[in-house]
Amino acid sequence: MTDSPVTLITGGGSGIGAAVAGRLLDAGQRVAVTGRGEERLEGFAEQLGRPDGLLTIPGNAADYEDVRSAVDRTLKEFGRLDAVVANAGFATHDSVATGDPAGWTEMVLTNVLGPALLIRASIDALKESRGRIVLVGSVAGFVPTPGNIYGATKWAVTGLAENTRREVTEFGVGVTLIAPGRVETPFWDSYGSLPPGHLLTADQIAASVVWAMEQPEGVDVNTVVVRPVGQPN
Repeated sequence: MTDSPVTLITGGGSGIGAAVAGRLLDAGQRVAVTGRGEERLEGFAEQLGRPDGLLTIPGNAADYEDVRSAVDRTLKEFGRLDAVVANAGFATHDSVATGDPAGWTEMVLTNVLGPALLIRASIDALKESRGRIVLVGSVAGFVPTPGNIYGATKWAVTGLAENTRREVTEFGVGVTLIAPGRVETPFWDSYGSLPPGHLLTADQIAASVVWAMEQPEGVDVNTVVVRPVGQPN
């Protein structure tokens, strides 16, 4: 177990992050997950039976001290870091013309600054392990929709993924952007209802994340767009 790979996941207490953590733990890896809700993290750990390979760390993905502390705690607990998954994010589900600006700052900081902070805090350890960076983006980061500020944040993540790849590939670090379509997760809680049509499950997206992470050494899968059949945009 002490030689098994280690992954740090932001926003890992529910949804896609939790599904990725579960799959990695099942594969014998060790996983650290962060999230703002300590109660949610505790519930997640309890649900999994509090495995020895799981570390839960309360913290804000948009606060550099919290992110750096999470990386440091992961390294102290497990002795290495092989991958990070920037999964924390949310949507205000409003538009630039009619929405409430009060929620936009937090969304932009979490969705855009958060992944950049995780990269900055973890890159030295990932250089050492020749590890991988996974950014969870969105189809909304490729297909414009009217007034969609959340989509604009995911366009930024799409750009950040390639910008990061160009810088860190020389260090042997891989970068993957996973861009899901509509997924049935707590992401929709603030929206009030699930969107119409077929939705992917968090576990289906997690399968794509883990597949990209488990590519052989020297193989760098850069962009994976995953939609449910029937989603046209």
